[in-house]
This record gives sequence, C-alpha cells and structure tokens, in this order.
Amino acid sequence: MNEELDFVKEMFDKIAPNYDFLNRLLSMRQDVIWRREMVKAAELTPGARVLDVACGTCDVGLEVSSRLGNRARIIGLDFSLGMLRLGKAKLTRKENQTIAPVNGDALNLPLKNSLFDAGFIAFGIRNIMDRKRAILEFYRTLKPGGRLVVLELTTPEKGIFRGIYLGYFQKILPLIGSVFSRHDNAYSYLPESVLKFPDAATFCKIMKGAGFTDIRFKQMTLGIVTLFVGRKPADRKPE
Repeated sequence: MNEELDFVKEMFDKIAPNYDFLNRLLSMRQDVIWRREMVKAAELTPGARVLDVACGTCDVGLEVSSRLGNRARIIGLDFSLGMLRLGKAKLTRKENQTIAPVNGDALNLPLKNSLFDAGFIAFGIRNIMDRKRAILEFYRTLKPGGRLVVLELTTPEKGIFRGIYLGYFQKILPLIGSVFSRHDNAYSYLPESVLKFPDAATFCKIMKGAGFTDIRFKQMTLGIVTLFVGRKPADRKPE
C-alpha cells in the first residue's frame, strides 16, 4: 500500500509542470466545463468556507473564487509538493489571496471538525485506495448541511461510444501523455485507475455508508465523467 502511495505521489510531482496543459489537451478543454459544473453543484453562498482536496494546481479553488470573489475562504490540500508549488505560483500570478494551499493527506485531514460549507475532490478519489475513509474525513470536516462534491473520470457503460472511448483512452491518450509529460507510466496509470473505479451506484453506496444523504450523480460528456453530490444531514449536532 505504501509503495503504491509513494508511486502516485512521485508521479504527480513529476507531471506537475505539464499537468494543466495536458488536462486541457486530452479533454479538449472539457475539464474547464466539468469543474464549472462541479462548483455550481455545491450551491455556495458568499462567505462560504470551502475545502478542495487533491487540489492539484488550484483550478477548482480558482473557479470558486471566480464565483464568490474575495469573500471566498478556501483551503486547497494536496499530498504532492510539486503540484502545490505550481498552484502557489499560479495564485501569485493571478494575485489570488482567497486560497490557502496546504500539504496534507486526504485520509488524515489536518483540520478541525465541522469547518466547511462544501468539500470538493476533482479527479482524485480514484487515486485513494481507502475511499470510505477519505469520504468519512470529508464528513467530519463539513458543517451540518454541508455538501460533498466529487468529480471523477468514469467509463461509459455501453454502446458504440464505449469501444471508441476505450480505444482512445487505453492507446492514444497514454502515448500523447508520455510525450508531453516525459513520464512513461503516468498516463498508462490513468486509464488503469479509471477502469478500476466503481460504477456510480456503488460509489453512491460508499457515500451513504459514510453518513451522507440526498446523494445524486450526473454523468457528463457521454459518461466519461461523473459528478457526485451528497449532503451531511443538517440535523446532526456539530462534532
């Protein structure tokens, strides 16, 4: 388990310099639209406290800032120092002071209970082996009534598009990714991790098992991405 964690951390450190470019290229800029929908689903209000886990280079946090302006209060957490360095540089260029980057582990969030109105994780939950524990950490740190929003790459369930997508995803994408990232394994790991990710109904059960209610999911772009939303019950007393 530790060896796999070290591999994933090292991989993200190495691909960090080209991460944003490859996200836009390989998704044909759909990743921008997906994140926009993700933030919209949280139904944030001015002054909201937001946690973005596996924040990468802070794109989700920046989308939150674009909606809430200077009134947003955002913590962006990632275990990859390489990603955080790039994120901090991006925030400096954009003169953004609403996002606080933090190095940390999604399974042991260095944060107090019941702090946040919303928790996000985009394209990160599939890299966490103990997904229920990560979801429980979100539950612990959310306020009663707070929303968890998960955005993840998924596999189209059936039809002609599934075959076309798998051909691109398993053969063409790793080739393009290795050329630009100069990391042979990173974009081979990507399709493997997506194919291992549970179907939408199964993942919703994980969220329910962690205590979330009002769980729903939305498949986007013909099912290659799924957006999950759950709410911590409002009638629970703060921990």
